[in-house]
Amino acid sequence: MTSAFTELAIDCADPRALARFWCAVLGYEVQEADEEIVTIGAPAAAASADRPGPVPPVLTFARVPEPKTVKNRVHLDVRPSDGDQDDEVRRLLGLGARYADVGQGAESWVVLADPEGNEFCVLAGRRP
Repeated sequence: MTSAFTELAIDCADPRALARFWCAVLGYEVQEADEEIVTIGAPAAAASADRPGPVPPVLTFARVPEPKTVKNRVHLDVRPSDGDQDDEVRRLLGLGARYADVGQGAESWVVLADPEGNEFCVLAGRRP
């Protein structure tokens, strides 16, 4: 028996705003929303050649009272689907991301933080 990865839960101060940012980053759309929790996921598509492979997991943003204070223990890695890393980094910065230094040094990936400070990496290729 195994488990399927279906959802990543992210604590935040403003679920709607953070969901808007990540929808723009990933091409996702809001699936469910209320004042405390917003869930986003890939747009619906028939299981066919239009969507090969497994369905991507959803992201759920839940309002919490405390602010983020330390580096993430888990983070997302994204890679450009139709451009290069530099173009994607510029696009994400335009959406509200900012550069983050987590001690990564000179690597092939770029570390950014979303509007609430959650670090994520922009990969140049399939793997870091």
